[in-house]
Amino acid sequence: MKGVAEDRSEAEFGDLKPAYSRTQALVEANRCLYCFDPPCVRACPTSIDIPQFIRRIAEDNVEGAARSIFEKNILGMSCARVCPVEVLCVGKCVFNEAEVVPIEIGRLQRFATDRAYEEEWRFFEAGEDTGLKVALIGGGPASLAAAHELRRLGHAVDLFEKSNRLGGLNRSGIAPYKMKSGRAEEEVEWVLSVGGIGLRLETSIPEDISWTEIEKRYDAVFLGMGLGPDTILPIEGRNLKGVYGAVALIERIKLGSADLDGVRTAIVLGGGNTAIDMARELRGLGVEEVIMAYRGRREVMSGYAHEWSRAVKEGVIAQWSCQPLEILGSDGRVEAVRFQRLDAQKSPIPGEEFTLSANLVAFALGQQKLGNLVAGLDGIEVVGGRIVVGQSGATGRPGFFAGGDCANGGKEVVNAVAEGKAAALAIHEYLESRSD
Repeated sequence: MKGVAEDRSEAEFGDLKPAYSRTQALVEANRCLYCFDPPCVRACPTSIDIPQFIRRIAEDNVEGAARSIFEKNILGMSCARVCPVEVLCVGKCVFNEAEVVPIEIGRLQRFATDRAYEEEWRFFEAGEDTGLKVALIGGGPASLAAAHELRRLGHAVDLFEKSNRLGGLNRSGIAPYKMKSGRAEEEVEWVLSVGGIGLRLETSIPEDISWTEIEKRYDAVFLGMGLGPDTILPIEGRNLKGVYGAVALIERIKLGSADLDGVRTAIVLGGGNTAIDMARELRGLGVEEVIMAYRGRREVMSGYAHEWSRAVKEGVIAQWSCQPLEILGSDGRVEAVRFQRLDAQKSPIPGEEFTLSANLVAFALGQQKLGNLVAGLDGIEVVGGRIVVGQSGATGRPGFFAGGDCANGGKEVVNAVAEGKAAALAIHEYLESRSD
């Protein structure tokens, strides 16, 4: 896999939550109450034993803490940085009820996992060969977690990825103030260090290899291909220079140069976490005025409240209850966006239109679903572009399992990891039942 460029735009950003020193980690770990039936564990999709790993940090047993984390979540390093802990483990810490500052679980997890990387601790190895082989479609967090677990169970695996790098949005779509792309590349190598994970990069399924051929070659299949390109509204002016899909632009910021020369005002369309990240990144790269325009009210936006609060502090402003009608431009470049004001039911208010000047427009309205890639396979149900799965990721087609964004529609990295690992265990059970 190729490395990342040295002069990429993401290098402009510092850490949102700086790493703990050993002393800071010890002090914070010793605040934990090590609860019985801890709510923080119940809030973690990967069920990391949080009190256990924190207690081990308090005992200065960082290696033991790291093992506890990685046993449950092999992508624990990135999740320590990118998880919305404010609404997951930290948000459920019992200290919240006592109006005491909750334990900084994410930063403690980062302390332990970063130390594991620095010291090159290796906790896992491939299991005894079972003679069975699994194909994993997509190279993002769900497939990486599944591949690692399957190798520990002794199954041969091949990862199919259409690009020339693994990591998915963990590498190209995470806000740079949360995690840099280089760290995501390190994590991929960490996962691959278990040994025996075959790579089929720059290979698209079913274009390069048909599903029929995949089924002939493999004993089971995991579908973890994530999501597709940005959703772009079919409005006039969408093809003007300076109009982007937010995920595509974030990828340019993380892996190359965003080239924002001459951009004074930017409009981000959407109200989710990607829209907030896009707006904050543009502000961080020096865009003077960044407006996030959302068709609903602030109270119903899907973006996390704590993320929006940070965006406001960084100077992002909002236009609520409006939708774009047209992107205006001259000489082939965007100049403004014409909006329609909406009422509380998101219906147009007659006569209430307005125009905002802009040098850049970013669509952050979600990504296209990829369920159509398997829509022709008997037994696999696709609803709204999402692959329908049952318990542990099983589809209606024997031997086919799915997890991550292609099945859940677009959740957090930690959800993808949890679903990938659960599917791997279900695949193992399926393979064992066939060999009996």
